[in-house]
Amino acid sequence: MTRSGSKNDTALLDSVETLAELRALPESRLQKFADELRSDMISSVARTGGHLGAGLGVVELTVALHYVFSTPDDRLIWDVGHQAYPHKILTGRRKQMHTLRQEGGLSGFTKRSESEFDPFGAGHSSTSISAGYGMAVARDLKGDDNHVIAVIGDGSMSAGMAYEALNNAGASKSNLIVILNDNDMSIAPPVGAMSAYLSELISSKPFHSIRGLVKDVASRFPSEIETAARRARDLAKEFVSGHSLFSELGFFHIGPVDGHDMDALLPVLKNLRDGDVQGPVLVHVVTEKGKGHPFGTPHQEKYHAVQKFDVITGEQAKPSGNLPSYTSVFADYLIKEAADDNRIVAITAAMPSGTGLNKFQSLYPKRTFDVGIAEQHAVTFAAGLAAEGMKPFCAIYSTFLQRGYDQLVHDVAIQNLPVRFAIDRAGFVGADGATHAGVFDLAFLSCLPNMMIMCPSDEAELAHMVATACAYDSGPSALRYPRGSGTGTTLPEAGEVLPVGRGRIIKQGRDLAVLSLGTILSEVEQLDENLTKAGFDITIADARFAKPIDTDLVDELAAHHQHLVIVEEGSAGGFSAHVLTYLANAGHLDAGLKVRVATLPDKYFDHADQKSQLRQAGIDAAGLEVKITPMLELISKASGNRA
Repeated sequence: MTRSGSKNDTALLDSVETLAELRALPESRLQKFADELRSDMISSVARTGGHLGAGLGVVELTVALHYVFSTPDDRLIWDVGHQAYPHKILTGRRKQMHTLRQEGGLSGFTKRSESEFDPFGAGHSSTSISAGYGMAVARDLKGDDNHVIAVIGDGSMSAGMAYEALNNAGASKSNLIVILNDNDMSIAPPVGAMSAYLSELISSKPFHSIRGLVKDVASRFPSEIETAARRARDLAKEFVSGHSLFSELGFFHIGPVDGHDMDALLPVLKNLRDGDVQGPVLVHVVTEKGKGHPFGTPHQEKYHAVQKFDVITGEQAKPSGNLPSYTSVFADYLIKEAADDNRIVAITAAMPSGTGLNKFQSLYPKRTFDVGIAEQHAVTFAAGLAAEGMKPFCAIYSTFLQRGYDQLVHDVAIQNLPVRFAIDRAGFVGADGATHAGVFDLAFLSCLPNMMIMCPSDEAELAHMVATACAYDSGPSALRYPRGSGTGTTLPEAGEVLPVGRGRIIKQGRDLAVLSLGTILSEVEQLDENLTKAGFDITIADARFAKPIDTDLVDELAAHHQHLVIVEEGSAGGFSAHVLTYLANAGHLDAGLKVRVATLPDKYFDHADQKSQLRQAGIDAAGLEVKITPMLELISKASGNRA
């Protein structure tokens, strides 16, 4: 059964169900096969949403790699993984593509437990060369002879880890093939027929020097064709020395190669498979991100990630409702603050749109800094700005901030520098799954001296906390907020500076107290509705600050209730752990206070919608009610008048 348009749109693709059948195709049919694969991928992502541009750019490369190499015995590692949709289609998962990023379905990234063709899972960037080198060394130690190929994008090469791996692998003798997928430049003049010829020539045998290559190239031309020979020599020099950094690091460097031209790709890959080039090799492949996209005018990011869309018109599905996202609220109120304070600057690590800082950048381009995929640098760069009296907002997803943790501790917290961390995607993130779930930041930040941490319960609170962060100069601070839309509460004209370390009582009751942190408050309020119908009267408190803890508020809750529940959308070891420590040391537990903690269980959660993830974790309203049922039974027994 075909997937898009007429019944013959994917006829060749439909006829190939295994890689063995792909490898049996004549090379002349591979471009047609790639065209159909691209069409099939577009059709799949139209139904599910997901990452589109990156996969479209590597269709030919994916086909060529699987055609030439004996995967899965030859290890093929995709950096990040969002470029691996064509790879998934070719490796037995085509019939499951309609489940992409859906609960119980395919992951949006490579995943070891999903397929033997995914030798290494990747949701974060810049890991492929390190992993590939590890696999190559393991192969050598075991005496095996399979190939290891790591595909990394030019954007991922902005991370220091990629260069650490290149430096280490380049100094070794292990055979490792690194494909640098360069989709940030157009097809350069050297890429074409001459480039294809040079690619085949240079990859067919090891040249010990540029001079040797140039001599070989020149010898292929009759001496009387002086101009052609001179141009060939110049091209040869450019070909192997244009990116001398790689050769200086010890890699045999080939390229650039047109990543959409099978006649250029196949000879290079076959020579690397069959030839006698020893040691690490880097092949520079030039591709077009979003190539073949079905839309007339792609925006700057070329549909990196999309909602479900219409294949014909390209119109993307609109989220239900008209509520502002937490990301946009953060950006809007930071812009308001920046209008009155020229010391406010914003930093992002290759996520201007994802963090909302593209809006800030449009108004304050000289005060916005995109440092690339370099979270470690971003944090210390922010520390340097803070040391000179600026007010840096370092906007990084929770899961990406993990990569800059040492810098956060060593360069920011120990020096007590007032860097403001705007932590987007805190909590569950839905379809992006475990690699992107921001569930550890409360634990790894709360343990740090000098750190102030704010967690808004709705978008109005976020507005106030942006203002509070701007005003707070006593040390580092963090403002964490979730992916998705707000609650619909009325937004203030301007944010108000909150008293640091002070929570608030949302509702006063008598039976049981719930201390909530962050946007999980909406589930606590639903719990309250359910319990009110059952005859219970509970107190709801919004902590607002994970650190410093509002000990006066905790004392008040403990003094007026016999039962206390602490709720957070984060791993164990975070806010609740610190509140429990305080309760114990303050003697509240000695007086018989009964406490329950609702945090995430000790496990990773696969992709699903955020509501489902909350349910699975047992911290939605229904799950919270189950957790406190023993308390409710005690309360009913004590009162004698409730079921």
